[in-house]
Amino acid sequence: MLVGATRGGASVDARDWGWRHSGRRRWAVSELSLRIEPGERILLLGASGSGKSTLLHALAGVLGGDEEGEQRGTLRVNGAEPGNAKGQVGLVLQDPDSQVILARVGDDVAFGCENIGVPRGEIWRRVQDALEMVGLDVPVGHPTSALSGGQKQRLALAGVLAMQPGLLLLDEPTANLDPVGVREVRESVARVLAHTDSTFIVIEHRVEIWKDLVDRVIVLGADGGVLADGSPSDVLLAQGVALTASGVWVPGVPHTLPIRPPRETGQPTLLSTNSLAIARTRDCVVAENIDLEVPEACALLITGPNGAGKSTLALTLAGLLRPAAGRVVASGALAAGAGSDPIRWKSRQLLSRVGTVFQDPEHQFVAGTVRAELAVGPRALGLSDALLHRRVDDLLERLRLDHLAEANPFTLSGGEKRRLSVATVLATQPRLLVLDEPTFGQDFRTWQEIVALLRDLLDAGTAIVAVSHDADFVAAVADREFRVEGRGSKYDLSAVLP
Repeated sequence: MLVGATRGGASVDARDWGWRHSGRRRWAVSELSLRIEPGERILLLGASGSGKSTLLHALAGVLGGDEEGEQRGTLRVNGAEPGNAKGQVGLVLQDPDSQVILARVGDDVAFGCENIGVPRGEIWRRVQDALEMVGLDVPVGHPTSALSGGQKQRLALAGVLAMQPGLLLLDEPTANLDPVGVREVRESVARVLAHTDSTFIVIEHRVEIWKDLVDRVIVLGADGGVLADGSPSDVLLAQGVALTASGVWVPGVPHTLPIRPPRETGQPTLLSTNSLAIARTRDCVVAENIDLEVPEACALLITGPNGAGKSTLALTLAGLLRPAAGRVVASGALAAGAGSDPIRWKSRQLLSRVGTVFQDPEHQFVAGTVRAELAVGPRALGLSDALLHRRVDDLLERLRLDHLAEANPFTLSGGEKRRLSVATVLATQPRLLVLDEPTFGQDFRTWQEIVALLRDLLDAGTAIVAVSHDADFVAAVADREFRVEGRGSKYDLSAVLP
Protein backbone atom coordinates (compact mmCIF):
# COMPACT_ATOMS: atom_id res chain seq x y z
CA MET A 1 0.00 0.00 0.00
CA LEU A 2 1.38 3.40 -0.95
CA VAL A 3 1.96 6.18 1.54
CA GLY A 4 -0.90 8.67 1.54
CA ALA A 5 -3.37 6.33 -0.12
CA THR A 6 -5.47 6.01 3.04
CA ARG A 7 -6.17 9.70 3.47
CA GLY A 8 -7.87 12.07 1.06
CA GLY A 9 -6.58 15.50 0.24
CA ALA A 10 -7.30 18.36 2.63
CA SER A 11 -9.23 21.51 1.79
CA VAL A 12 -7.94 25.01 2.55
CA ASP A 13 -10.17 28.01 3.20
CA ALA A 14 -9.04 31.59 3.85
CA ARG A 15 -11.52 34.39 4.49
CA ASP A 16 -10.03 37.88 4.75
CA TRP A 17 -7.13 36.24 6.55
CA GLY A 18 -4.05 38.17 7.59
CA TRP A 19 -1.02 37.90 9.86
CA ARG A 20 1.21 40.61 11.31
CA HIS A 21 4.41 39.76 13.15
CA SER A 22 4.76 41.18 16.64
CA GLY A 23 6.25 44.68 16.58
CA ARG A 24 5.57 45.21 12.87
CA ARG A 25 3.28 47.87 11.40
CA ARG A 26 2.87 46.17 8.06
CA TRP A 27 0.90 42.95 7.67
CA ALA A 28 2.92 40.05 6.24
CA VAL A 29 -0.31 38.77 4.65
CA SER A 30 -3.59 40.66 4.47
CA GLU A 31 -7.08 40.36 3.01
CA LEU A 32 -6.44 36.86 1.70
CA SER A 33 -9.52 35.00 0.54
CA LEU A 34 -9.29 31.73 -1.38
CA ARG A 35 -10.53 28.16 -1.52
CA ILE A 36 -8.32 25.18 -2.38
CA GLU A 37 -10.19 21.97 -3.06
CA PRO A 38 -8.97 18.57 -1.83
CA GLY A 39 -6.36 17.12 -4.16
CA GLU A 40 -5.50 20.33 -6.02
CA ARG A 41 -1.86 20.97 -6.93
CA ILE A 42 -0.89 24.61 -6.40
CA LEU A 43 2.16 26.69 -7.33
CA LEU A 44 2.21 29.68 -4.97
CA LEU A 45 3.98 32.71 -6.39
CA GLY A 46 4.57 36.33 -5.44
CA ALA A 47 7.26 38.93 -4.94
CA SER A 48 9.80 38.53 -2.16
CA GLY A 49 8.07 39.56 1.06
CA SER A 50 4.52 39.02 -0.22
CA GLY A 51 3.80 36.50 2.54
CA LYS A 52 4.11 33.14 0.78
CA SER A 53 6.15 31.45 3.51
CA THR A 54 3.98 33.06 6.19
CA LEU A 55 0.90 31.47 4.63
CA LEU A 56 2.52 28.02 4.46
CA HIS A 57 3.76 28.26 8.05
CA ALA A 58 0.26 29.27 9.13
CA LEU A 59 -1.25 26.27 7.34
CA ALA A 60 1.30 24.04 9.07
CA GLY A 61 0.35 25.52 12.45
CA VAL A 62 3.87 26.76 13.25
CA LEU A 63 3.43 30.56 13.21
CA GLY A 64 3.23 30.76 16.98
CA GLY A 65 0.70 32.14 19.44
CA ASP A 66 -0.54 35.61 20.25
CA GLU A 67 2.88 36.65 21.55
CA GLU A 68 4.37 36.02 18.09
CA GLY A 69 1.93 38.16 16.16
CA GLU A 70 -1.63 39.18 15.38
CA GLN A 71 -4.13 37.32 13.22
CA ARG A 72 -7.38 38.45 11.64
CA GLY A 73 -9.94 36.71 9.48
CA THR A 74 -10.09 32.92 9.32
CA LEU A 75 -7.81 30.19 7.97
CA ARG A 76 -8.95 26.56 7.98
CA VAL A 77 -7.57 23.15 6.96
CA ASN A 78 -10.39 20.66 6.49
CA GLY A 79 -12.60 23.07 8.39
CA ALA A 80 -10.36 23.17 11.48
CA GLU A 81 -7.80 25.60 12.86
CA PRO A 82 -4.39 24.59 11.43
CA GLY A 83 -2.97 24.20 14.92
CA ASN A 84 -5.58 21.53 15.62
CA ALA A 85 -4.92 19.58 12.40
CA LYS A 86 -2.36 17.29 14.01
CA GLY A 87 -0.70 15.02 11.46
CA GLN A 88 -2.80 16.35 8.57
CA VAL A 89 -0.21 18.81 7.27
CA GLY A 90 3.40 18.17 6.24
CA LEU A 91 5.90 21.00 5.62
CA VAL A 92 9.26 20.72 3.82
CA LEU A 93 11.55 23.77 4.09
CA GLN A 94 14.31 25.08 1.83
CA ASP A 95 17.39 24.24 3.91
CA PRO A 96 18.16 20.49 3.71
CA ASP A 97 20.46 20.47 6.75
CA SER A 98 18.01 22.20 9.08
CA GLN A 99 15.47 19.38 8.70
CA VAL A 100 17.72 16.44 9.55
CA ILE A 101 16.95 15.42 13.15
CA LEU A 102 18.42 11.98 13.81
CA ALA A 103 21.63 10.20 12.88
CA ARG A 104 20.15 7.35 10.81
CA VAL A 105 17.89 7.58 7.77
CA GLY A 106 15.18 5.23 9.04
CA ASP A 107 14.98 6.89 12.46
CA ASP A 108 14.72 10.31 10.84
CA VAL A 109 11.81 9.27 8.62
CA ALA A 110 10.08 7.59 11.58
CA PHE A 111 10.37 10.65 13.83
CA GLY A 112 7.17 12.38 12.69
CA CYS A 113 5.13 9.19 12.88
CA GLU A 114 6.29 8.60 16.45
CA ASN A 115 5.22 12.11 17.42
CA ILE A 116 1.68 11.68 16.13
CA GLY A 117 1.26 8.29 17.81
CA VAL A 118 1.37 5.90 14.86
CA PRO A 119 1.60 2.28 16.17
CA ARG A 120 5.14 0.90 16.17
CA GLY A 121 4.39 -1.94 13.75
CA GLU A 122 2.83 0.50 11.28
CA ILE A 123 5.70 3.03 11.46
CA TRP A 124 8.37 0.93 9.76
CA ARG A 125 6.08 -0.12 6.95
CA ARG A 126 5.42 3.56 6.32
CA VAL A 127 9.14 4.36 6.51
CA GLN A 128 9.98 1.82 3.81
CA ASP A 129 7.09 2.97 1.60
CA ALA A 130 8.09 6.64 1.95
CA LEU A 131 11.75 6.00 1.12
CA GLU A 132 10.71 4.00 -1.93
CA MET A 133 8.32 6.71 -3.08
CA VAL A 134 10.92 9.49 -2.97
CA GLY A 135 13.56 7.30 -4.58
CA LEU A 136 16.02 7.41 -1.69
CA ASP A 137 17.66 4.03 -2.20
CA VAL A 138 19.80 3.75 0.93
CA PRO A 139 19.57 1.38 3.93
CA VAL A 140 17.50 2.57 6.89
CA GLY A 141 20.70 2.47 8.97
CA HIS A 142 22.57 4.77 6.56
CA PRO A 143 24.01 7.86 8.34
CA THR A 144 22.13 11.05 7.53
CA SER A 145 25.41 12.98 7.68
CA ALA A 146 26.60 11.10 4.59
CA LEU A 147 23.71 12.26 2.40
CA SER A 148 24.02 14.93 -0.29
CA GLY A 149 21.84 18.04 -0.23
CA GLY A 150 19.37 16.52 -2.70
CA GLN A 151 19.23 13.30 -0.70
CA LYS A 152 18.61 15.23 2.53
CA GLN A 153 15.74 17.08 0.91
CA ARG A 154 14.24 13.78 -0.27
CA LEU A 155 14.73 12.48 3.28
CA ALA A 156 12.71 15.41 4.62
CA LEU A 157 10.01 14.71 2.04
CA ALA A 158 9.94 11.04 3.05
CA GLY A 159 9.55 11.98 6.72
CA VAL A 160 6.55 14.12 5.86
CA LEU A 161 4.98 11.47 3.58
CA ALA A 162 5.27 8.79 6.27
CA MET A 163 2.75 10.77 8.34
CA GLN A 164 0.29 10.51 5.43
CA PRO A 165 -0.68 14.19 5.41
CA GLY A 166 -3.72 15.42 3.55
CA LEU A 167 -1.89 18.68 2.81
CA LEU A 168 1.71 18.65 1.55
CA LEU A 169 3.56 22.00 1.69
CA LEU A 170 6.95 22.69 0.08
CA ASP A 171 8.64 26.03 0.79
CA GLU A 172 11.32 26.56 -1.89
CA PRO A 173 12.57 22.97 -1.53
CA THR A 174 15.24 23.33 -4.24
CA ALA A 175 16.61 26.79 -3.34
CA ASN A 176 19.88 25.49 -1.85
CA LEU A 177 20.45 22.57 -4.23
CA ASP A 178 22.73 22.00 -7.20
CA PRO A 179 21.11 21.09 -10.56
CA VAL A 180 21.36 17.36 -9.82
CA GLY A 181 19.65 17.85 -6.45
CA VAL A 182 16.93 19.96 -8.07
CA ARG A 183 16.16 17.17 -10.54
CA GLU A 184 16.16 14.57 -7.76
CA VAL A 185 13.64 16.48 -5.66
CA ARG A 186 11.45 17.38 -8.62
CA GLU A 187 11.33 13.74 -9.79
CA SER A 188 10.59 12.58 -6.25
CA VAL A 189 7.67 14.97 -5.96
CA ALA A 190 6.38 13.86 -9.36
CA ARG A 191 6.34 10.24 -8.12
CA VAL A 192 4.57 11.29 -4.94
CA LEU A 193 1.87 13.21 -6.82
CA ALA A 194 1.31 10.26 -9.14
CA HIS A 195 0.53 7.95 -6.20
CA THR A 196 -1.25 10.13 -3.65
CA ASP A 197 -4.31 12.34 -3.57
CA SER A 198 -2.86 14.82 -1.05
CA THR A 199 -3.42 18.49 -1.68
CA PHE A 200 -0.10 20.00 -2.76
CA ILE A 201 1.21 23.58 -2.44
CA VAL A 202 4.75 24.54 -3.46
CA ILE A 203 6.54 27.89 -3.27
CA GLU A 204 9.35 28.44 -5.75
CA HIS A 205 10.59 31.62 -7.41
CA ARG A 206 11.83 29.64 -10.43
CA VAL A 207 8.53 28.67 -12.03
CA GLU A 208 9.96 26.40 -14.73
CA ILE A 209 10.73 23.61 -12.23
CA TRP A 210 7.13 23.05 -11.12
CA LYS A 211 4.73 24.44 -13.73
CA ASP A 212 4.15 21.04 -15.37
CA LEU A 213 3.30 19.35 -12.04
CA VAL A 214 0.57 21.75 -10.90
CA ASP A 215 -2.94 22.47 -12.13
CA ARG A 216 -3.32 25.92 -10.57
CA VAL A 217 -1.17 28.98 -9.98
CA ILE A 218 -1.95 31.48 -7.20
CA VAL A 219 -0.01 34.75 -7.05
CA LEU A 220 -0.07 36.76 -3.82
CA GLY A 221 -0.08 40.53 -4.15
CA ALA A 222 2.67 42.51 -2.45
CA ASP A 223 0.02 44.73 -0.84
CA GLY A 224 -2.34 41.94 0.14
CA GLY A 225 -4.89 39.70 -1.46
CA VAL A 226 -4.52 37.58 -4.58
CA LEU A 227 -2.92 39.12 -7.68
CA ALA A 228 -3.71 36.23 -10.04
CA ASP A 229 -5.36 32.81 -9.82
CA GLY A 230 -5.92 30.24 -12.55
CA SER A 231 -4.38 27.51 -14.65
CA PRO A 232 -0.62 27.76 -15.33
CA SER A 233 -1.20 28.69 -18.97
CA ASP A 234 -3.82 31.32 -18.18
CA VAL A 235 -1.77 32.96 -15.43
CA LEU A 236 1.74 32.75 -16.90
CA LEU A 237 0.88 33.48 -20.53
CA ALA A 238 -2.02 35.90 -20.22
CA GLN A 239 -0.53 37.88 -17.33
CA GLY A 240 3.18 37.35 -17.92
CA VAL A 241 4.09 41.02 -18.34
CA ALA A 242 2.32 42.12 -15.17
CA LEU A 243 3.71 39.20 -13.19
CA THR A 244 7.27 39.92 -14.34
CA ALA A 245 6.87 43.55 -13.23
CA SER A 246 5.68 42.33 -9.81
CA GLY A 247 8.76 40.11 -9.39
CA VAL A 248 7.62 36.68 -10.62
CA TRP A 249 10.13 34.60 -12.62
CA VAL A 250 7.99 33.96 -15.71
CA PRO A 251 9.48 31.24 -17.95
CA GLY A 252 10.95 32.63 -21.14
CA VAL A 253 11.35 36.19 -19.84
CA PRO A 254 15.08 37.04 -19.69
CA HIS A 255 16.59 39.54 -17.28
CA THR A 256 17.21 43.01 -18.68
CA LEU A 257 20.71 43.62 -17.34
CA PRO A 258 23.23 44.73 -19.96
CA ILE A 259 26.10 42.38 -20.80
CA ARG A 260 29.01 43.04 -18.47
CA PRO A 261 32.23 43.77 -20.38
CA PRO A 262 35.17 41.45 -19.69
CA ARG A 263 37.68 42.46 -17.04
CA GLU A 264 41.07 43.60 -18.19
CA THR A 265 43.83 41.14 -17.41
CA GLY A 266 46.68 42.11 -15.12
CA GLN A 267 44.63 43.34 -12.15
CA PRO A 268 46.61 43.26 -8.86
CA THR A 269 46.05 40.07 -6.85
CA LEU A 270 44.31 40.52 -3.49
CA LEU A 271 44.16 36.89 -2.38
CA SER A 272 45.75 33.64 -3.51
CA THR A 273 46.19 30.08 -2.32
CA ASN A 274 49.18 27.75 -2.39
CA SER A 275 48.56 23.96 -2.30
CA LEU A 276 45.52 24.63 -0.12
CA ALA A 277 43.61 21.81 1.55
CA ILE A 278 40.28 22.56 3.20
CA ALA A 279 38.44 20.73 5.99
CA ARG A 280 35.09 21.07 7.75
CA THR A 281 36.67 19.53 10.85
CA ARG A 282 40.25 18.58 11.68
CA ASP A 283 39.76 15.00 10.47
CA CYS A 284 37.52 15.73 7.47
CA VAL A 285 39.54 17.06 4.53
CA VAL A 286 37.10 17.67 1.69
CA ALA A 287 39.41 19.09 -1.01
CA GLU A 288 43.12 19.64 -1.52
CA ASN A 289 45.81 20.95 -3.89
CA ILE A 290 43.85 24.14 -4.56
CA ASP A 291 45.75 26.95 -6.28
CA LEU A 292 43.78 30.03 -7.24
CA GLU A 293 43.98 33.82 -7.39
CA VAL A 294 41.43 36.52 -6.65
CA PRO A 295 42.35 39.72 -8.53
CA GLU A 296 41.13 43.17 -7.61
CA ALA A 297 37.83 44.18 -9.23
CA CYS A 298 37.11 40.63 -10.39
CA ALA A 299 34.48 38.04 -9.49
CA LEU A 300 35.48 34.44 -8.80
CA LEU A 301 32.48 32.09 -8.74
CA ILE A 302 32.84 28.80 -6.86
CA THR A 303 30.56 26.13 -8.31
CA GLY A 304 30.08 22.38 -7.94
CA PRO A 305 27.74 19.78 -6.46
CA ASN A 306 26.32 19.83 -2.95
CA GLY A 307 28.79 18.51 -0.39
CA ALA A 308 31.90 19.06 -2.51
CA GLY A 309 33.31 21.74 -0.19
CA LYS A 310 32.25 25.02 -1.78
CA SER A 311 31.17 26.73 1.45
CA THR A 312 34.20 25.34 3.28
CA LEU A 313 36.50 26.83 0.62
CA ALA A 314 34.73 30.19 0.83
CA LEU A 315 35.04 30.35 4.64
CA THR A 316 38.72 29.38 4.41
CA LEU A 317 39.40 32.13 1.87
CA ALA A 318 37.56 34.58 4.15
CA GLY A 319 39.92 33.85 7.07
CA LEU A 320 37.22 32.14 9.15
CA LEU A 321 38.42 28.52 8.83
CA ARG A 322 42.02 27.38 9.29
CA PRO A 323 43.51 25.59 6.24
CA ALA A 324 44.08 21.86 6.68
CA ALA A 325 47.29 22.29 4.67
CA GLY A 326 48.85 24.90 2.42
CA ARG A 327 48.22 28.63 2.70
CA VAL A 328 45.81 31.45 1.99
CA VAL A 329 47.88 34.55 1.18
CA ALA A 330 46.61 38.13 1.26
CA SER A 331 48.58 40.67 -0.73
CA GLY A 332 48.56 44.29 -1.82
CA ALA A 333 45.90 46.55 -0.39
CA LEU A 334 44.12 43.64 1.30
CA ALA A 335 47.17 42.77 3.44
CA ALA A 336 48.30 46.33 4.22
CA GLY A 337 48.72 46.79 7.96
CA ALA A 338 47.39 43.33 8.82
CA GLY A 339 49.86 40.81 7.40
CA SER A 340 49.49 38.16 4.72
CA ASP A 341 47.67 35.43 6.71
CA PRO A 342 43.90 36.15 7.04
CA ILE A 343 43.38 33.47 9.70
CA ARG A 344 45.60 35.54 12.03
CA TRP A 345 43.71 38.79 11.53
CA LYS A 346 41.70 40.23 14.38
CA SER A 347 37.99 40.78 13.87
CA ARG A 348 38.42 44.53 13.41
CA GLN A 349 41.03 43.91 10.70
CA LEU A 350 38.71 41.48 8.92
CA LEU A 351 35.80 43.90 9.11
CA SER A 352 37.23 46.43 6.65
CA ARG A 353 38.99 43.86 4.46
CA VAL A 354 36.72 40.83 3.99
CA GLY A 355 32.94 40.84 4.27
CA THR A 356 31.37 37.38 4.53
CA VAL A 357 27.76 36.42 3.85
CA PHE A 358 26.97 32.98 5.28
CA GLN A 359 24.73 30.43 3.59
CA ASP A 360 22.19 30.78 6.41
CA PRO A 361 21.45 34.51 6.88
CA GLU A 362 20.28 34.06 10.46
CA HIS A 363 23.74 32.92 11.52
CA GLN A 364 25.01 36.50 11.25
CA PHE A 365 22.18 38.53 12.79
CA VAL A 366 22.99 40.09 16.17
CA ALA A 367 20.67 43.10 16.53
CA GLY A 368 16.99 43.60 17.26
CA THR A 369 16.07 45.69 14.20
CA VAL A 370 17.11 45.81 10.57
CA ARG A 371 18.49 49.34 10.97
CA ALA A 372 20.52 48.37 14.05
CA GLU A 373 21.84 45.29 12.22
CA LEU A 374 23.18 47.44 9.41
CA ALA A 375 24.83 49.81 11.89
CA VAL A 376 26.84 47.13 13.75
CA GLY A 377 29.80 47.05 11.38
CA PRO A 378 30.14 50.80 10.72
CA ARG A 379 29.86 51.51 14.46
CA ALA A 380 32.64 48.98 15.20
CA LEU A 381 34.83 50.85 12.70
CA GLY A 382 34.22 54.11 14.58
CA LEU A 383 32.40 55.96 11.78
CA SER A 384 30.75 59.25 12.61
CA ASP A 385 27.00 59.19 13.20
CA ALA A 386 26.38 61.21 10.04
CA LEU A 387 28.35 58.83 7.81
CA LEU A 388 26.90 55.76 9.54
CA HIS A 389 23.31 56.91 9.03
CA ARG A 390 24.02 57.84 5.40
CA ARG A 391 25.40 54.37 4.64
CA VAL A 392 22.56 52.61 6.42
CA ASP A 393 19.84 54.67 4.73
CA ASP A 394 21.41 54.14 1.32
CA LEU A 395 21.54 50.36 1.74
CA LEU A 396 17.99 50.20 3.11
CA GLU A 397 16.71 51.95 0.01
CA ARG A 398 18.95 50.15 -2.48
CA LEU A 399 17.95 46.68 -1.28
CA ARG A 400 14.24 47.45 -0.73
CA LEU A 401 14.45 47.13 3.04
CA ASP A 402 13.54 50.70 4.02
CA HIS A 403 9.96 49.76 4.97
CA LEU A 404 11.42 47.10 7.30
CA ALA A 405 13.96 49.33 9.06
CA GLU A 406 12.45 48.81 12.52
CA ALA A 407 11.50 45.14 12.02
CA ASN A 408 13.20 42.25 13.81
CA PRO A 409 15.56 40.59 11.30
CA PHE A 410 14.35 37.14 12.30
CA THR A 411 10.78 37.95 11.19
CA LEU A 412 11.75 38.80 7.60
CA SER A 413 11.01 36.54 4.67
CA GLY A 414 13.79 34.32 3.34
CA GLY A 415 14.54 36.68 0.46
CA GLU A 416 14.51 39.72 2.75
CA LYS A 417 16.89 38.00 5.19
CA ARG A 418 19.29 37.29 2.33
CA ARG A 419 19.24 40.92 1.17
CA LEU A 420 19.84 42.10 4.75
CA SER A 421 22.80 39.72 5.16
CA VAL A 422 24.34 41.12 1.96
CA ALA A 423 23.69 44.68 3.11
CA THR A 424 25.38 44.12 6.50
CA VAL A 425 28.73 43.31 4.87
CA LEU A 426 28.42 46.13 2.34
CA ALA A 427 28.00 48.59 5.21
CA THR A 428 31.72 48.34 6.08
CA GLN A 429 32.83 48.63 2.42
CA PRO A 430 35.40 45.80 2.49
CA ARG A 431 37.83 45.25 -0.37
CA LEU A 432 36.77 41.61 -0.76
CA LEU A 433 33.27 40.14 -0.51
CA VAL A 434 32.79 36.41 0.15
CA LEU A 435 29.18 35.47 -0.55
CA ASP A 436 27.54 32.07 -0.08
CA GLU A 437 24.45 31.75 -2.33
CA PRO A 438 23.75 35.51 -2.45
CA THR A 439 20.69 35.22 -4.72
CA PHE A 440 18.67 32.43 -3.10
CA GLY A 441 15.08 33.34 -2.28
CA GLN A 442 15.05 36.36 -4.59
CA ASP A 443 12.25 37.26 -6.95
CA PHE A 444 12.88 38.41 -10.51
CA ARG A 445 13.16 42.07 -9.54
CA THR A 446 15.31 41.76 -6.41
CA TRP A 447 17.60 39.27 -8.19
CA GLN A 448 18.34 41.87 -10.83
CA GLU A 449 18.90 44.53 -8.18
CA ILE A 450 21.42 42.39 -6.25
CA VAL A 451 23.28 41.53 -9.47
CA ALA A 452 23.37 45.20 -10.51
CA LEU A 453 24.65 46.21 -7.06
CA LEU A 454 27.45 43.62 -7.12
CA ARG A 455 28.45 44.63 -10.65
CA ASP A 456 28.66 48.26 -9.51
CA LEU A 457 30.95 47.17 -6.68
CA LEU A 458 33.16 45.27 -9.12
CA ASP A 459 33.39 48.34 -11.33
CA ALA A 460 34.46 50.35 -8.26
CA GLY A 461 37.32 47.93 -7.52
CA THR A 462 35.82 45.49 -5.00
CA ALA A 463 36.71 41.82 -5.49
CA ILE A 464 34.05 39.14 -5.09
CA VAL A 465 34.21 35.45 -4.26
CA ALA A 466 30.77 33.84 -4.47
CA VAL A 467 29.43 30.32 -4.03
CA SER A 468 26.41 29.72 -6.24
CA HIS A 469 24.23 27.10 -7.90
CA ASP A 470 22.46 29.88 -9.82
CA ALA A 471 23.61 29.55 -13.44
CA ASP A 472 22.04 32.91 -14.36
CA PHE A 473 23.99 34.61 -11.57
CA VAL A 474 27.25 32.95 -12.63
CA ALA A 475 26.74 34.12 -16.21
CA ALA A 476 25.84 37.66 -15.15
CA VAL A 477 28.67 38.27 -12.66
CA ALA A 478 31.61 35.86 -13.03
CA ASP A 479 35.00 36.70 -14.47
CA ARG A 480 36.34 33.31 -13.45
CA GLU A 481 34.79 30.04 -12.33
CA PHE A 482 36.39 27.55 -9.95
CA ARG A 483 34.56 24.24 -9.90
CA VAL A 484 34.94 22.07 -6.82
CA GLU A 485 34.24 18.38 -7.37
CA GLY A 486 35.45 16.98 -4.04
CA ARG A 487 38.66 15.46 -2.73
CA GLY A 488 40.99 14.10 -5.37
CA SER A 489 39.19 15.81 -8.25
CA LYS A 490 40.80 17.92 -10.92
CA TYR A 491 40.34 21.63 -10.38
CA ASP A 492 39.91 23.87 -13.39
CA LEU A 493 40.23 27.62 -13.06
CA SER A 494 38.83 29.06 -16.26
CA ALA A 495 37.72 32.39 -17.56
CA VAL A 496 33.94 32.65 -17.91
CA LEU A 497 34.26 35.83 -19.90
CA PRO A 498 36.78 36.27 -22.73
